[in-house]
Amino acid sequence: MLHRNLIAGEWVSGHASANINPSNTNEVIGEYAHASAEDTKQAIAAAKASLASWSRSPILERHAMLKKTGDEIIARKEELGRLLAREEGKTQPEAIGEVTRAAQIFDFFAGEVLRLSGEMLPSVRPNIGVEITREPVGVVGIITPWNFPIAIPAWKIAPALAYGNTIVLKPADLVPGSAWALVDILHRAGAPAGVVNLVMGRGSIVGQTLLDSPDVNAITFTGSVGTGKRVALASVEHNRKFQLEMGGKNPFVVLDDADLSVAIEAAANSSFFSTGQRCTASSRLIVTEGIHDRFVSALSERLEGLVVDDALKAGTHIGPVVDASQLKQDADYIDIGRNEGAKLAFGGTRLERETPGFYLQPALFTEATNQMRIAREEIFGPVAAVIRVKDYDEALAVANDTTFGLSSGIATTSLKHATHFKRNSEAGMVMVNLPTAGVDFHVPFGGRKRSSYGSREQGRYAAEFYTTVKTAYTLA
Repeated sequence: MLHRNLIAGEWVSGHASANINPSNTNEVIGEYAHASAEDTKQAIAAAKASLASWSRSPILERHAMLKKTGDEIIARKEELGRLLAREEGKTQPEAIGEVTRAAQIFDFFAGEVLRLSGEMLPSVRPNIGVEITREPVGVVGIITPWNFPIAIPAWKIAPALAYGNTIVLKPADLVPGSAWALVDILHRAGAPAGVVNLVMGRGSIVGQTLLDSPDVNAITFTGSVGTGKRVALASVEHNRKFQLEMGGKNPFVVLDDADLSVAIEAAANSSFFSTGQRCTASSRLIVTEGIHDRFVSALSERLEGLVVDDALKAGTHIGPVVDASQLKQDADYIDIGRNEGAKLAFGGTRLERETPGFYLQPALFTEATNQMRIAREEIFGPVAAVIRVKDYDEALAVANDTTFGLSSGIATTSLKHATHFKRNSEAGMVMVNLPTAGVDFHVPFGGRKRSSYGSREQGRYAAEFYTTVKTAYTLA
């Protein structure tokens, strides 16, 4: 089946490419059309043309569409989870969890439509009233990554539509299936022609056309630091709003007083689940010397028990890496770590399974320092490095010694250290005795330093990006 682009309410064909299952490279999930630059321009024009009516649409119309979308997603969570697992490689339970989160996001913003509010204030001048309202920012270009192929589109699309914007979605070329299914649901849920547009294909064509268009009023992007810089430069040229979620080199600190079992589960989940392909994953495990050896031994034992296999198989803990390019990047960093003098204490080898796929055994380095490339650069795979430190003060200093600042975590039974870490960790999100990956759908998401730019995503904080503030005065 050819899955086409959605432009101005019509499904539009184009040159197509195959969506391949990373658990079984012999399996083609489907054929997905690529949009041309001209297709993308038409999608932008359609979004612009529909903006006036949608931005002033009755709130019950927007509420009903978003609610209907969320209801269908949750009703089809098993089916959509299977699709997600097949195209991205995360295990089916993780994939179903992601689909559920997407449904919850739409449900949340369906409610937010009914809670739109403003302010009425008295002026400092007599007989004048002041009204402060939020209005949609306009046509929003949405560029999403491959690692969360339905949740990230959901947490950008839902608030954009809730606040009265129109959208042009460009999903990652590697995983178009989940985004296509989501847009199909929105289309059937009643999105008017031109309000929701889908343009699949290459970033060099589709993404660049979005960046070059003066009719795109805002761009929200999740992806690499390099591409994020290009989004920023292009957006400054057009004086448009832009929001960037990029990389992470997230620390997970383990103190001597930690509950070892809690620390091991949090570290294993943070570093290796979802094949380590999360911007919130912990790839730096900063461990104080009193618990270091026990931690390394216990974590190695935990990794030994993890099953790496087909994402759809029952009992699989870790699925394949997403594609050959990412697998090579992971392998290259494992070689870099060895050459830098770190010790590969566990794993790091390519695995063979019943079906041809991109399987990699989780890799755990010890004897690493925070100056090594494996501790400075985002690998985006199941690779983590243990860094030994003397005490809490050194652990905090090492944790903050990074150009990134998305998420951080600490394992400790000390209220003093937990409280101090929450206040002094230079990250947008801080976890205590929990994995660094995994946040709720109704709270703000985002980081500091090179990890993020602009206002937070998710929850009520999403209004900061998807709306603009208007102040109106009236003479009584």
